[in-house]
Amino acid sequence: MQSFCKTATNNLMKILSRNAGFPSVSPTSRAGLGIARASHSGIVPTKKRGYDITRNPHLNKGMAFTLEERLQLGIHGLLPPCFLSQDVQVLRVMKSYETRSSDLDKYILLMTLQDRNEKLFYRLLTSYIEEFMPIVYTPTVGLACQQYGLAFRRPRGLFITIHDKGHIATMLNSWPEDDIKAIVVTDGERILGLGDLGSYGMGIPVGKLALYTACGGVRPQNCLPVLLDVGTDNQTLLEDPLYIGLKHKRVRGKEYDELIDEFMKAVTDKYGMNCLIQFEDFANSNAFRILGKYRNKYCTFNDDIQGTASVAVAGILAALRITKNKLSDHKFVFQGAGEAAMGIAHLIIMAMKKEGVPYAEAVKKIWMVDSKGLIVKSRGNLNHEKEQFAQEHPEVRTLEEVVQIVKPTAIIGVAAIGGAFTEKIIKDMASFNKRPIIFALSNPTSKAECTAEQCYTLTEGRGIFASGSPFDKVTLADGRSFVPGQGNNAYVFPGVALGVIACGVRHISDDIFLTTAEAIAQEVTEQHLAEGRLYPPLSTIREVSFKIAVKVVNYAYRNGIASVYPEPEDKEAFIRSHVYSPDYDSFTLDTYSWPDHAMQVQDV
Repeated sequence: MQSFCKTATNNLMKILSRNAGFPSVSPTSRAGLGIARASHSGIVPTKKRGYDITRNPHLNKGMAFTLEERLQLGIHGLLPPCFLSQDVQVLRVMKSYETRSSDLDKYILLMTLQDRNEKLFYRLLTSYIEEFMPIVYTPTVGLACQQYGLAFRRPRGLFITIHDKGHIATMLNSWPEDDIKAIVVTDGERILGLGDLGSYGMGIPVGKLALYTACGGVRPQNCLPVLLDVGTDNQTLLEDPLYIGLKHKRVRGKEYDELIDEFMKAVTDKYGMNCLIQFEDFANSNAFRILGKYRNKYCTFNDDIQGTASVAVAGILAALRITKNKLSDHKFVFQGAGEAAMGIAHLIIMAMKKEGVPYAEAVKKIWMVDSKGLIVKSRGNLNHEKEQFAQEHPEVRTLEEVVQIVKPTAIIGVAAIGGAFTEKIIKDMASFNKRPIIFALSNPTSKAECTAEQCYTLTEGRGIFASGSPFDKVTLADGRSFVPGQGNNAYVFPGVALGVIACGVRHISDDIFLTTAEAIAQEVTEQHLAEGRLYPPLSTIREVSFKIAVKVVNYAYRNGIASVYPEPEDKEAFIRSHVYSPDYDSFTLDTYSWPDHAMQVQDV
C-alpha cells in the first residue's frame, strides 16, 4: 500500500477536492449534489450540550468546532485550544494510520474513528476509497469478524437473540434512531468463506452499511446493522470462554422461522413497509428459503444471491466486448452450487432471454460442480435449486474432468475453495479458448480459486480475469501489465439501496439487478478493458452508484413499483437530494436582534 503520509503531503487538497467521488461542480450547484449543508440556513439545530456533543459521533467535529460553537454548545475546555479544518484532521488520521503495522490494527483505528467522528470517517473513506475499502470490508473484515470479540469497542448494531423472541418490537426501541430506511441483517452462519462465526458476524452488517454511505451516499443515521444470534455450531467458539455470543448449538426449524417472521413484522411495523432489509451471509439452507418467502411481501434482497449475481454478470457483459460475441455463445462451468452460483446462473439466463434464447436452451449452457461432482439428473436427493441446473450427463467427480469434458468458455469460482482452479484447469481453458473467462470470486483472498498472476501467466496474458478480493497489478515477463478486475458487490448494493430508498420501491425484482449489471458494464471504457479491468476503477464508485440509483428510479416509475409521488421530473436532482455529505455542519446559534424601540425595557 502506498504511503499515505507522502500522498497527504503532496496531494492532500487534490484528493479532498473530489467531493466524495462526484463530478466537480460549481458552488451554486453543490446543493444539487447533496454536498451542501443539511438545512437551508447551513446551521443544524441540536438540543444536546456539553459532553453529550463530544460523545455523539453524528455531531462531534473534534477540534474543528469553532470557538463560537464551543462556547454556545458548552464544550469550551473539553477540547484542546486548537482549531483544525477537516482537511487537516484527515491528514492527522492518515499519519496515525501509517503507524499501524497490521490490517486488523488499521481496521480498529478506522472503526474507532467511526465511533468518535462519523463525518470525518466518511470524508476519509470517500476521499481514498480504493485504499480503505479492503480494510473496512473484504478481505480485512473477515479477519475482524474472527477477532470480533477482542476488537469489540462499543456497539454499532443491534444484537437480537432467540431468547428475545416475542419481544423484538421492544428491542428495536433500544436503537437511538427512529428514521431507519435500510437494515443489513445476518445470523452469522456463513460469514464470507469462513463459515459459522456466530455473533462475531456483526462485523459484516456494520461493514456493509459503512459502504452504503461511503459508496452510495445513504445517510448513516438511516442505517441499522442487526445480528440475529440463534447460537453457533462452531465448536471452537462454543469452547472459547471469551466468546461474546450465545453458547449453545444453533436453534433451527419452527422456532428459527418464527424469529425471522417476528423480526420482519416488527421492523416494518416500526419503520414502515418501505424499509429496505438486506439479508447477508445466511447459510444456503436458509438463504433461498427466506428470499423466496419474503421477496414479494417486503422490500428485501439477498446480497449473496442477487448482489453477487449482478456484479458477476456485469463483468461477463464487459468481457463480451473482448470476446466479440454474444452471451448465448458462451458455456459456463461453476465451481460451487450455493447461493452465489445460483444467483449468477439465474441472472445469466435472464440476460440470455433478452437475447432471445429460450429458457430450456439457456439452462443447457450452465454446468455446476459441487462437493460431489457435476450436478446431473441421475443424482438423487437434489434440492430444488440444484435440480434446475442438473444436466443429462454421466456423473463426473472432479472439476478438472468437467472442464476437460465440457470445454467451457468461462469458469466461475464461488465455493470458497482456495486454489480450486489448478494449473491444469487454467492451461486447459487457454487451450480451448482464444480469450478464456476466469472468475475467481470467492472471499477472502485466501479462498480465491486462483490468483491474478496465475491466471495471466498460465494463459500467456489471454485470460479475462476477475476476482472477489483485490489483487495487485500483474506484469508478465514480456512487459505487458494487467490490472485485475475486482467483482466487488460494493458496485451493486449501495446504488441499488440509494435508488430503492429514494423512490420507495416495495419489492425488489431481479430485473433491477440485471439493469444494475448493465449499468456497471456501460461504465467500463475501452481503456479499462485494455488494462485488464472488467469494472470501472473503485475511485469512481460513487459516480457509478449514483448512475445505478438513477436507473433504478427510472425503472421503478416506468414499471409502477415506486411509492413516492408525485414522480420527480429531474431524477438526477431527486437522487442528489438524498445523498449524504461528509462535510461538517455548523452548530452556531441563529442569533439576531430586534429594533431598539421593540426591545425597550418598560420601567415603573
